[in-house]
Parts: sequence; C-alpha cells; structure tokens
Amino acid sequence: MADQVKGPASYFPSIEKKYGRPVSEWFDLVRSSPLTKHGELVTWLKTEHHLGHGHANALVAHTLAEAKQQS
Repeated sequence: MADQVKGPASYFPSIEKKYGRPVSEWFDLVRSSPLTKHGELVTWLKTEHHLGHGHANALVAHTLAEAKQQS
C-alpha cells in the first residue's frame, strides 16, 4: 500500500480539480509575486485568484518551504 500524502501536498489534487490548473502553475505564480510573506501571499491568492483559504495556504506553504530548502 502506498504511503498517504500528508501536509500541503495532500491538497494538490483537489486544487487542480477545482481550479483547472496544474499546481506547477500556481507555484510559478507564487514565486513571481513581489510579495514575500506567507500571510500576504495567501491573501493575494484568495483575493486576486479566488482560491479558498486552505488551498492558498497549502500552495504558499509548499512554495516557501521549497525556496527555503534551496537556499
């Protein structure tokens, strides 16, 4: 049996299904934003792109964690 996906990545299939875009596009959007703080990015995704709070939070958390690992 495969391990169940946990954390922010557990939201990715529902994000793709609900918003019709691959999560890679959302990651690129977050990376290209001039905003850098978690809360600001979540608010931006919610207001400008109409994502729900949980989905926006998952995308931002994953993208910022990934950037932190690369630095």
